Amino acid sequence: MQPLDLIVLIGTLVFIIIYGIAKNNKHKDIHAYMRGSGEKKSWVICLSIIATQASAITFMSTPGQAYESGMGFLQIYFGLPLAMIVISAVFIPVFYKQNVYTAYEYLEGRFNLATRQFVAFLFLISRGLGVGLTLYAPAIILSTILGWNLNLLCLLIGLAVIFYIYIGGEKAISQTQTLQMIVILSGMAVALIVLIQYLPKGVSFKDAVYLAGKMGKMKAVDTKLSLDGRYNIWSGILGGFFLSLSYFGTDQSQVSRYLGGASVKESKLGLFFNGMVKIPMQFFILFIGVMTYLFFMFHSSPVFFNNKALEKADLSPQVKQQLADKEKQHNLVEIQRNNAAMELIHFHNTPQEGTYLDTLRKLEQEDYTIRSDVKQIITKNAPKVETRDTDYVFLTFVLNHMPVGLIGLLLAVMFCAAMSSTAGQISSLASTTVVDYYKRSINPNGSDKHYVNASKVSTLIWGGITIAFAVSAPLFDNLVQAVNILGSLFYGTILGVFIVAFFFKFVKGRAIFLAAISSEILILSLFFADKITSYLGIHPIGVVSKIAYLWYNPIGVILVVGFSSLFALFLPEKKKALV
Repeated sequence: MQPLDLIVLIGTLVFIIIYGIAKNNKHKDIHAYMRGSGEKKSWVICLSIIATQASAITFMSTPGQAYESGMGFLQIYFGLPLAMIVISAVFIPVFYKQNVYTAYEYLEGRFNLATRQFVAFLFLISRGLGVGLTLYAPAIILSTILGWNLNLLCLLIGLAVIFYIYIGGEKAISQTQTLQMIVILSGMAVALIVLIQYLPKGVSFKDAVYLAGKMGKMKAVDTKLSLDGRYNIWSGILGGFFLSLSYFGTDQSQVSRYLGGASVKESKLGLFFNGMVKIPMQFFILFIGVMTYLFFMFHSSPVFFNNKALEKADLSPQVKQQLADKEKQHNLVEIQRNNAAMELIHFHNTPQEGTYLDTLRKLEQEDYTIRSDVKQIITKNAPKVETRDTDYVFLTFVLNHMPVGLIGLLLAVMFCAAMSSTAGQISSLASTTVVDYYKRSINPNGSDKHYVNASKVSTLIWGGITIAFAVSAPLFDNLVQAVNILGSLFYGTILGVFIVAFFFKFVKGRAIFLAAISSEILILSLFFADKITSYLGIHPIGVVSKIAYLWYNPIGVILVVGFSSLFALFLPEKKKALV
């Protein structure tokens, strides 16, 4: 990385941190620290919601997702606009009426303290693990680029985020997130422009989209109904709806973004704008991944994108020669593939089109086989090197082909995303810990200043836990999927409790508490069915072991509603003894 890139990267990050701290208010009470004094306008709420959700994982891993499998991942967001409508109509009015700091406060009044704290516990577990991944992702980037120590980078990024949360509270978070989103969207737009400019002479933007479509990369909708298919329109609308409803309606990292709105109207508008913006934004990011695929269709690419990790592995000369031979095979196929792609574009809408398309697809499959062989060689001889390299595809383009200066900007984009998302999540973990546990059960009679200080201490503790998890986290199959999988294991149960609270008035505290515990045990059992049955030497029951993670959200809701209704009928509440 050139000095100019380093200046752009560091300068952008330092400016954002200073800006956030300078804009914070005087935290005279817990309301100002946790809600930013309730001054947020709708557009600030919208940007803050997006910034908290769109971590560095989004901008690093999603393009790699599209490079590998096309636009299908977009379907996960198809249920989001409807979820925004439901949250605006049902959740927000209740939260504002109850004047809560966390979503889980409401559950005590509706049910009991045990239910409130159990659901808060599920949130702390799921979000505590998820935020570790959002911190881990950018640390991978910089450690790969500069060869810096991964653990040290996790520590530095985590401390930077903790610093301005500790000083500035919710207002510092929202102020920095607004600026960070401007940097993020500008940087990604620049990346797309550069990718388009790199198209070969004679290949127009229209030609590029046509080619991507012929190679199956532009297919955004799969209408096949399948429980084991991760991305189809049915799992996207139904599973995505429940995932979005739970995430934006009951996850404190998002609830806290709009509870600080200047009014109920501003909060509703902020969610509405988020529902309108999110799908186009995600399409834009995925399309960058498709354009990256096309870039490497016409330009040289490595046979293995995580080369930096491979270089550190202790490989024998024989293995290195094997990999070099595979690299040569890959390069030869690339040349043929390039020519076939150009011929396909040239003979578009002619009788020869089908012949060249078949040739291109065969070459694509041949290259896929070569890449798979390389990964098998690596797995056999360097098992510690992660062979799932799609998270490094977009990074490879940025580092090797972006102009000097813009490399620093794109890296700043990823770090801004990591910081904004991590800040929102650590803040929500801290506020939930203080409001739902410390203030409620340990020290209910403290002053506002005491609770502000407690929130700061909680921020330090959760920041430390986040850093510790990031340091110990392995590289998952795909980072963006890993975060959604973690959420899906808990969100269904959490949302089910709120659905019962709003719409099933006959269900009381004892029934919902038992239902929530039972449902969560079943969801985790379903998810780990493969491993459990394999360990016991039992063959898993067909469909049970093949449920795609998005389906766990509606399944969790159905289980909670069903169990709580049964428990309410057969295990009535104990009547309180008269004094």
